[in-house]
Amino acid sequence: MDSALASDNAVYLPTTVRTAVKLLVVGHFAVGKTTFVGALSEIKPLRTEETMTQAGAFVDDLTGTEDKTTTTVAMDFGRLTLSESLVLYLFGAPGQQRFTRLWQDMTRGALGALVLADTRRLEQSFPVMAILEEHGLPYAVAVNHFEGAPHFAEAEVREALDLLPETPLVTCDARDRVSSTHALIALVQYLQSRHAHTSQEPV
Repeated sequence: MDSALASDNAVYLPTTVRTAVKLLVVGHFAVGKTTFVGALSEIKPLRTEETMTQAGAFVDDLTGTEDKTTTTVAMDFGRLTLSESLVLYLFGAPGQQRFTRLWQDMTRGALGALVLADTRRLEQSFPVMAILEEHGLPYAVAVNHFEGAPHFAEAEVREALDLLPETPLVTCDARDRVSSTHALIALVQYLQSRHAHTSQEPV
């Protein structure tokens, strides 16, 4: 196959696709959202990373991420085709508090969200989950494994994050495609089960 044609096939959707689903990948600053979207996207992901400035260091908590030199200032975007008829669009939102209004707008049209969390900074996930709950957007939580980060039992993480029993909680390595895929599957299965339950409720 001609290399240019192969490239086009990787970029353009098959004509058989009938359903597009928008999902958000959210979490606090430096939790691995850009890496996660990049690991899963079948196309070259759209990234809006900029070099962090000294001024930003005064407002962004760099604890545990002192080597980080860039940050997302708008969004990450990736695509993942699940079948001949279904495609997922992944929108990664910036994690800093000052970008909250931006990604509140991104919730429009989204079916759900995957919240990435870091066991070193679990408390920073609360503002993120609060916005999702405010907008009525269902979510699953994926603890992104960082080298040197403490490990806790699932029950302890659930309690720390005050998660509902039905909220999926998984672990992943945002750098690994297979691991990230499993986290995304947990979210999709949760959304499917919610939809099935809702459709069975009496009118």
